[in-house]
Amino acid sequence: QVQLVQSGGGSVQAAGSLRLSCAASSDSDRTYYMGWFRQAPGKEREGVAAINTSTRSRYYADSVNGRFTISQDNAKNTLFLQMNSLKSEDTAMYYCAAASGPTWRYDSRWSQGGIYHYWGQGTQVTVSS
Repeated sequence: QVQLVQSGGGSVQAAGSLRLSCAASSDSDRTYYMGWFRQAPGKEREGVAAINTSTRSRYYADSVNGRFTISQDNAKNTLFLQMNSLKSEDTAMYYCAAASGPTWRYDSRWSQGGIYHYWGQGTQVTVSS
């Protein structure tokens, strides 16, 4: 079992920055594939970024590439999403997620929400123009 507890988010003006955190607690020593998703009102859930915690490979949606950075702090079992140059279209509820099992199997499917087994509670990000 994995519990994901999110923090961060809030309201910011366009061009500003925010950092989201996702603290993971687990009853095992397994390695998990980690990702960030978002969902805006009336829109489908979108994969934002993911990290293969074994290889450290990172993946980003085209819409955030170059502005967002996903990272991890292994010592603290925490996942981060640094969001810079925020735009109004980044406004959404953001979720962290974890997938168990061999991490190599997820690289080609990182943006598919169905591969993730555990989800954080969500945190709102609002960007005003």
